[in-house]
Amino acid sequence: MVRPSGNAVLDHLAGVGVRTGLYAGVALSLIFTIWLYVANRMPLLESLAVPRNIAAASFLALFGCLPLFRFFRSPSELLLSGLLGWGMFTLTYGTLCLKFTMLDQYYSTFRVFVLGSVIYLLLATLCWIGTIIWRVRATHSSHPRH
Repeated sequence: MVRPSGNAVLDHLAGVGVRTGLYAGVALSLIFTIWLYVANRMPLLESLAVPRNIAAASFLALFGCLPLFRFFRSPSELLLSGLLGWGMFTLTYGTLCLKFTMLDQYYSTFRVFVLGSVIYLLLATLCWIGTIIWRVRATHSSHPRH
């Protein structure tokens, strides 16, 4: 069994999966922070609460799917980047719970982390199963029938 050198491990940690997770985490954190401040500090926009919430939730879903769009054929990278991005979002959520005391009334920080982690685990599992099926079909179709 060949063990990777220390440089190979660092190269993997600085790879595209980590960068994508960091970008997704920063985007999720910024969107949620802006959404929260607009909802709580701009009373003039209260009449537009439903469209504002739909738009913000759509942006969160879109940027939350960045790891899925990038790594749907690489489940391990999908899981790494998804959990990293969601972990950053959870840290932001926990920090904002200190400022906005009613924020964690329905969802605690731990519950937010678990909900997102389970979603990314399910997505990575489905992508893994899809990759296996795709590889088996590709191998099966390359052999002539006797």
